[in-house]
Amino acid sequence: MTITDVNTAFANEKTRQIDAARGREQAFQARIDRGEIRLVGGNQYEVLTGWDRGERFTVSRNAQGEIDAILAAHGLDSRADGTIALYASSPAWHGLGQIIPGGTTDIDTVLRAGGLGFTVTTVPALYKWGGELREHVDHFHTVREDTGAPLGVVGRRYAPIQNRQGFEFLQELVGRYDVIWESAGVIKGGRRVFISIRLPETVTVDADGINDLIIPYVAVMNDHSGQGTFQCVVTPWRPVCANTERFAVRDAVTRWAVRHTAGAVDQIKEARRTLGLSVKYFEQYAAEETALARTDIAVADFHQVIAKLWPLDDDATDRTKTNHATRLAAVDDLFRTETERVGRTAYAAERAITGYLDHVTPRRPGKTMTEEIARATAALEGSDDEIKSKAHRRLLLLTRA
Repeated sequence: MTITDVNTAFANEKTRQIDAARGREQAFQARIDRGEIRLVGGNQYEVLTGWDRGERFTVSRNAQGEIDAILAAHGLDSRADGTIALYASSPAWHGLGQIIPGGTTDIDTVLRAGGLGFTVTTVPALYKWGGELREHVDHFHTVREDTGAPLGVVGRRYAPIQNRQGFEFLQELVGRYDVIWESAGVIKGGRRVFISIRLPETVTVDADGINDLIIPYVAVMNDHSGQGTFQCVVTPWRPVCANTERFAVRDAVTRWAVRHTAGAVDQIKEARRTLGLSVKYFEQYAAEETALARTDIAVADFHQVIAKLWPLDDDATDRTKTNHATRLAAVDDLFRTETERVGRTAYAAERAITGYLDHVTPRRPGKTMTEEIARATAALEGSDDEIKSKAHRRLLLLTRA
């Protein structure tokens, strides 16, 4: 018979708890010291690096002042078991979701882990009038078949593109190029879902100079609300500052979209052709970015580009002038930061502009979205692609001057 000393067991358990608490504190402080996160006031912190740059979270502490919980403002949905509807191949700063270290090549695992395994159907739009239930002809609701939750109102021609149907065409790329699924998740109650893969070849800008690394991704978003399309984008991503830098370079396709109709699934197969052009896109992209990196730029020229992107009318209101000045100050600050790393070049100017659009410019989130998710969605959907391309073209003119 084994006799347990309760007092010793209690002391050992308490020691383990104290050591664990100290470990959490030390790890948290180490992230601050490395410049990955910073205190912005009270118990609010901001992420400074990676995909999640700009996001904020709250740290709660117990009576002893030890970290009790990290509450992330991630904006992602929860699954039926209470876990976050997110799959990732590496952990994010908030530590949430289903992480498979090193990723997986199996789409079913991704759909299950990311909470994307549900299907969508349409049901008649009904309303009550005079005590009688009536049908709104040619109008339907999209509904999740697992929970019955309504997602949107659509017309007669709308045909849901199921998540697996829409995403499985990428499985061929995963198998052919030996890449993995990077991330997948659900936002806005299932109204939107996303998935991404990383292409195998990285892109280097100015290999003999700044040697800046660009990581190419393919991202796909499916919309079940009736307010958007099924779309696929090829997007360059800079890990140093988490900017998405999708420009309309010559002879390349970076975006492909289709509406939810009966023939949509067959059309999705055409996305393979779009993705096949991605190699050409990145070759041209690297050449143009290298030209920018080798072109010095004066601050006056940079301000002239800014003035063309965001013109200020002579009769602008005081509020508009204030907002304009605030924007210029923010972009100037980003430009100074970039010049410290890559020199005062057209490349630094472009980094400052894309950085402002991706991380600083105000976003108005919907009722079910945080500002961080609204910002990430805008980057994926290409809300600022036009102005980024305009800046890119104007800066390229300086390389030929």
